[in-house]
Amino acid sequence: MNGLIAATYAPMHKDTSLNLDVIPNYGRFLKNNKVNGAFVNGSTGDFASLTLQERKELITAWSQNKPKNFFLVDHVGHSSLKIAMELAKNSSDKADAIAALAPYYFRLGNINKLVEYCKEIAACAPNTPFYYYHIPVLTGANFSMQQFLELATPQIPNLAGIKFTNNDLIDYKYCKDFDNGSQNILFGFDEIFLSSLPFGANGWVGSTYNHLAPLYHGILEAFNNNDHVLAAQLQEKSMKFVDILNAKGGFNGAAKSFMQILGIDCGPSRFPHTSLNNIELEEAKKELTTLGIMGFASKLPASHITK
Repeated sequence: MNGLIAATYAPMHKDTSLNLDVIPNYGRFLKNNKVNGAFVNGSTGDFASLTLQERKELITAWSQNKPKNFFLVDHVGHSSLKIAMELAKNSSDKADAIAALAPYYFRLGNINKLVEYCKEIAACAPNTPFYYYHIPVLTGANFSMQQFLELATPQIPNLAGIKFTNNDLIDYKYCKDFDNGSQNILFGFDEIFLSSLPFGANGWVGSTYNHLAPLYHGILEAFNNNDHVLAAQLQEKSMKFVDILNAKGGFNGAAKSFMQILGIDCGPSRFPHTSLNNIELEEAKKELTTLGIMGFASKLPASHITK
């Protein structure tokens, strides 16, 4: 699994019930913008606001409608280990990989507990690659991922890597180098995408790859051409995109609403996130246009979306 992997939204009707009919076009939209896969039921997808059944319905719909040569990862983590295990079993025949973040209410006291938790989940889908979803700002599980790999690799046969959503680039580099690069370390901090490149990053998971995939391809191209000034300028546009939408009442809800501007209407967000109305969306679009960001948006006319 490599390239840009979009952390996808859970499409909803106006009453916030799931709108699974959006998913076929959503997948084609991502594929046509050179996004290589979807990370379903993650933080961007508001997994904590979904029911167990809804999470199952989402991964089933993606499995039935994913584009050709498109990676599909299902996040199965939960504060209940038993529910996480059930979700892992459910995804074993639907996703190309599963992932799980650490319990986030009763937090883990040591890294051995984290390995135990991951081991139990991974064992429920033994033939499916397992990724640990490292996002300590939300889970509080701020352990060394290098140490996690040292402990977990011998115990979890289907461990494939880490979704590394943290700005600790030292730990990230050590994970990339672990066991001669045997683990797939997917970088998950969009606003410092550029910072991952000197360390050999070749796979990324993030929410803004829904909106700005051409921008990130531009950063990668500029970096590979040794045009570091341009690469930094493009990265700043990514930062400004997040800042502008975050100022509209919170990034999660605003960014989901903004998908409507790009031609994929994912509907409203569930509480506690704030959805934007049409006036707010147009204001955001105007600000982003002024900064030259909309020219990098992942928008394709419906007539150009191919199966």
